[in-house]
Amino acid sequence: MKTGRVNPQCELGHQGIGGIGRAHYNLPEPPLVEAALKRGEGTLGRGGALLVRTGQFTGRSPKDKFVVRTPDVEADIWWENNQPMDPAAFDALHADMLAHLKGGEVFVQDLFAGADPANRLDVRVVTELAWHALFARTMLRRPERAELDSFHPAFTIINCPSFRADPARHGCRSETVIALNFEKRLILIGNTEYAGEIKKSVFTLLNYILPGKGIMAMHCSANHAPNNPVDTAIFFGLSGTGKTTLSADPARVLIGDDEHGWSERGTFNFEGGCYAKTIGLDPEAEPEIHATTERFGTIIENMVFDPETLELDFNDDSLTANMRCAYPLHYISNASDTGVGGHPKNIVMLTCDAFGVLPPIARLSPAQAMYHFLSGFTAKVAGTERGVTEPEPTFSTCFGAPFMPRRPEVYGNLLRDKIARHGATCWLVNTGWTGGAYGTGSRMPIRATRALLRAALDGTLAEARFRKDPNFGFEVPESVPGVDDRLLNPRETWADPAAYDAQARRLVRMFAENFGQYAEHIDEDVKAVAIG
Repeated sequence: MKTGRVNPQCELGHQGIGGIGRAHYNLPEPPLVEAALKRGEGTLGRGGALLVRTGQFTGRSPKDKFVVRTPDVEADIWWENNQPMDPAAFDALHADMLAHLKGGEVFVQDLFAGADPANRLDVRVVTELAWHALFARTMLRRPERAELDSFHPAFTIINCPSFRADPARHGCRSETVIALNFEKRLILIGNTEYAGEIKKSVFTLLNYILPGKGIMAMHCSANHAPNNPVDTAIFFGLSGTGKTTLSADPARVLIGDDEHGWSERGTFNFEGGCYAKTIGLDPEAEPEIHATTERFGTIIENMVFDPETLELDFNDDSLTANMRCAYPLHYISNASDTGVGGHPKNIVMLTCDAFGVLPPIARLSPAQAMYHFLSGFTAKVAGTERGVTEPEPTFSTCFGAPFMPRRPEVYGNLLRDKIARHGATCWLVNTGWTGGAYGTGSRMPIRATRALLRAALDGTLAEARFRKDPNFGFEVPESVPGVDDRLLNPRETWADPAAYDAQARRLVRMFAENFGQYAEHIDEDVKAVAIG
């Protein structure tokens, strides 16, 4: 039995997925919420938000993610970063998962990955849980009804949380598995209810496909000036660096908060929704994101709430610090209707430096931009993970190593070429610590960060006087209106300048040691940055 709208040529049976008891195709939000509640998958929260828990897994399982090693991708995959799976093991996994689904109920969503019609991908998501279908529908881009008549899935994701993999039979590490088969255009997800696996599987997919077309796939947020998409800015950054917060500037149009492409036509959002962390979410600092937590169809993941009043506790991380809300992009008032912008005029690389060394903003040359892009630096601080007692460096190349199927230099070279062709100005922005490392210094004032970014994006910062940083060689403004001059020179904010110098030498050494892995694959001008 089937419900919902679907191109008859694209039904599950045509894809070899037979024996399903009931398939619900392309249900909109109200029936998906209703189904989730009837099936006991969640609780209806304030304003019609859906409150869910993801069980054992409250985050991604990167050690359980695999790429099937087929001849067509063998030479292109960065195997040092991606675990291989044998094709025969994948075939067994696929057959066993389909057998597990036989006679059951599934929810199917036919969606677009990419706002640019010329470069989007038709993706079908088949899920056991109604709320997972709602998540996929929220996070990807929803076709118009007429567009479903011509929809033909280029890739299919089968998400089966109740299926447990057999490591011996399926060539995986545990009962949890995420397996991408580019040859068969298929992604299998088993034994995890964490919905973010769907989102990041699609991102990984695009990170493989688009560079082959000369399109840069980016783990970044993006916005543009009002009524002027040509004035586009992108913000690279790892979790906790302010990527979502800083791009959500009410004075600019939000293109998207997490994943974008850069083609010859300009910038485009991959998604149609946002997946924001909610721990400590402040209604005064981020009123629009906070307001989405009480809107119909928003998915609230792993948040503690009062069982009687349904009031959410934004500070209780007893379930996880990775609690989130997923909501459609149009819930943000200044969001773009099209999800597209121009070629980036400004490129911002965000880092949270818990060592207290980096300035709040620096201007990068193209070679320095590639160096910091390939480095992908931020820092973990004490309390974020068990055993972390002092700041620890995190280098995630291209600001998204877990989602990069190709070697980092592929993305780095694409970025370098596009910067050269379109003349983007690159900035490094530190949202971390000043006046000392974590535990001694203080967090960079958000007001100062916003003032510096405004000056960078509106062009006034280009008129400032700059000094050369003695540690990293990039340019740092000496004075910016509305920002304490001392803040722009981190050494002056430390009580003990000699301690700053020692910490700076330590951080420079960490960068150099990490960058050694790219020495054979980069141009001489970038090597010069690494050597100093």
